[in-house]
Amino acid sequence: KSNENQTEPLEKQLWKAADKLRKNIDAAEYKHVVLGLIFLRYISDSFEVVYNKLITGEGEYAGADPEDKDEYKAENVFFVPPTARWSYLQNQAKQPDIGKTIDAAMDAIETENGEQLKGVLPKVYARQNLDPVSLGELIDLVGNIALTDAKDRSADVLGHVFEYFLGEFALAEGKQGGQFYTPRPIVELLVEMLQPYKGRVFDPCCGSGGMFVQSEKFVEEHQGRISDISIYGQESYQTTWRLAKMNLAIRGIDASQVKWNTEGSFLNDAH
Repeated sequence: KSNENQTEPLEKQLWKAADKLRKNIDAAEYKHVVLGLIFLRYISDSFEVVYNKLITGEGEYAGADPEDKDEYKAENVFFVPPTARWSYLQNQAKQPDIGKTIDAAMDAIETENGEQLKGVLPKVYARQNLDPVSLGELIDLVGNIALTDAKDRSADVLGHVFEYFLGEFALAEGKQGGQFYTPRPIVELLVEMLQPYKGRVFDPCCGSGGMFVQSEKFVEEHQGRISDISIYGQESYQTTWRLAKMNLAIRGIDASQVKWNTEGSFLNDAH
């Protein structure tokens, strides 16, 4: 929409607001707090789309139990237990122990979804340096992303915001940011040169998974089928590997072959 006073894009406004709430927390630590919440919101939205279909119970969903984990597995969606659903957390946002509530939610989601999310989600919300008031405001902030969009479209918006925030955190961290983020134009150029129309995409030091996200975008832009490529990655920093798993899950990309070990690809090739 072009008007005289063009407002800043949503992701920039969100970044400024989130950065203001950071206060004295190091950017390297804060990124897990913010990106973890965006991820939590994403899986809750995706869960609710299926949940509502099961509640309505029409057609193939007739007689289905909305609390049956297998129903969600069949739709390729993470199961979110009641105390980890976004609506529940948003209602608790102003409580002094909201940090513990979110850590417990992350734990519950990992427990319910087994291998796929095991050891992936950040449990950093009850720490002393994160005050509950700022955390509550951050929950409200993330809760307002893409609220006017249909739930199934919100995934795109949340994915875009997640990616934008990764880049901004990398800038905030300076040269350390290179451990988890390669500037997007460089990744785009690499992908254009590789032309991954089909086959296996391998990134032996995959950071937060930007190469995989761009490869999928490349396939879509060239009217290909996403199922024609499969993804293999490895990362030696566990915290970065977690970001990759969350980033790819938001994009609906199968991250089961994105591996982590401390030695890295040169010394211990997982593939």
